[in-house]
Amino acid sequence: MTIDELQKNEELRRHEFPVARAKIFLAHSAASPLPRRVAEAVRDYALQGSQAAQDSPVPPSRFQQTRELAARLIGAQAEEIALIGPTSLALSVAAAGLPLRKGDNILIYFDDYPSNVYPWLALAEKGVQVRLMNVRELGKIRPVDVMGQVDEQTRLVALSSNHFLAGFRPDLEAIGQYLRDRNILFGVDAIQTLGAFPISCRHLDFLAAGAHKWLLSPCGAGIFYVRKALQEKLVPRIYGWHNVRSAGFVAQEKLVFPPDGRRYEAGTANLLGLVGMQAALELLLEVGVENIAAELLRKRAWLVPALQQKGWIVLQADAPPLHASGIITFCREGAEPADLAGLLQKLRAAGIEMSLRGDRAGRQYLRISAHFYNTDDELRRTLEWL
Repeated sequence: MTIDELQKNEELRRHEFPVARAKIFLAHSAASPLPRRVAEAVRDYALQGSQAAQDSPVPPSRFQQTRELAARLIGAQAEEIALIGPTSLALSVAAAGLPLRKGDNILIYFDDYPSNVYPWLALAEKGVQVRLMNVRELGKIRPVDVMGQVDEQTRLVALSSNHFLAGFRPDLEAIGQYLRDRNILFGVDAIQTLGAFPISCRHLDFLAAGAHKWLLSPCGAGIFYVRKALQEKLVPRIYGWHNVRSAGFVAQEKLVFPPDGRRYEAGTANLLGLVGMQAALELLLEVGVENIAAELLRKRAWLVPALQQKGWIVLQADAPPLHASGIITFCREGAEPADLAGLLQKLRAAGIEMSLRGDRAGRQYLRISAHFYNTDDELRRTLEWL
């Protein structure tokens, strides 16, 4: 299946993405609807699980297949992938397990999504200095912003691959290379990129991404990448029968972890989520993430000026392709929060789904996050309502 086939064949599009029969769904940066093949994979698993032990339809080989699919998506090795979600859990595992101590400092962005803020703020209790990055514009993080705010005591920089409100994608390659050269760890919350834009783990030390947004997967599923060389240092701080050696399900005196990403998977897996995520990963790799990114940027290229012509103020409207994303956030000068909330209600009543979000100052924004299967006609109809 290709994007061109979907755009030209409405019957195929509605078959593969049943939500298209019911509404114009433009909120994939919040929680996506499930594609048909994902929903059917979950349904089939649930039915099989009703006839025997519910874990019987998911042999170890299926876990390995899913790790390999996830690894392909970011250029990693399967042994570097742990199948845990959501993002908050994976980042908390990283924060708890990293060898940070009193006197070390870490750099984060305070106006990031809370999942990539709270696990790091909590490290202050250990005496770790948590530095809050200064930037010129909301969500716009440049390499120079990172370079100017780390020092010899910086042990970690934690950022997002795409700001959830501004829709700005930092240059992770440049930032990661700079930090790697200085032996500073680099962790990324990739939930607003993975499945929509290519992302490479080449200069990353760990990456976490829940699967319920651009990955088109069930809530609770997710991917946690930890670079092989870091795994012995990033010690698991959650323990269970799955990630600690338990021969014959008998507890042992010594804690021995698997030699790969499984060390972060403490207990029984979210099998419904795993099965659905495997189907979604196969779908995204079939379509091609590079093709998806090109389609999202094509949509953005005409949608942003169209919104501006209607008097909307678009965040990061002039972002170049390297930094632009599928998130388009906009507001109107002088609009009260209740005005946008009321407009959103009217949009939803008309069968158009998007998001309402706010910033630290209390300003409200509407946010469009179309995926590759959304059509130009759907976006034009949305513009008419706006």
